[in-house]
Amino acid sequence: MAGYDPKKANPTAIIPEAPAKITRKKKKPKEIAVVIPSNCTGCAACIPFCPVDCIEHTPRDNSDGTFVIIPNVQIRFDECIGCKICANVCERMAWDAIEMWPADEVEKFFGIKLHDKYEDAVTAYAETPGATDVSRREA
Repeated sequence: MAGYDPKKANPTAIIPEAPAKITRKKKKPKEIAVVIPSNCTGCAACIPFCPVDCIEHTPRDNSDGTFVIIPNVQIRFDECIGCKICANVCERMAWDAIEMWPADEVEKFFGIKLHDKYEDAVTAYAETPGATDVSRREA
């Protein structure tokens, strides 16, 4: 059949299996996943697919004292490897709430510094006044 595209016929066909092993960032990616909060429903469909486990729910209690009933998800930018899996999963299974942005735009927009390796990010974060030890975070 001419022009048949199985990915268009079954959009979930491009969703990979959830990773069997969590890895860590080895170099700074060209693009970083960014959650668009107004689009995110908090369904967490993306979380189990992340190969570096850098997606989590936002805290229910905000610093301004408000309590969020259904929290969005957020990406820990300095751990993201730019694989686009979460964006594909969100687009196919949820609400298209994750976009891929160039790494330099993420740094500029959020006022952060992205590091080349996971270990460099942990070291830099540990040196930040008031930071907690992210290397002890449960996987």
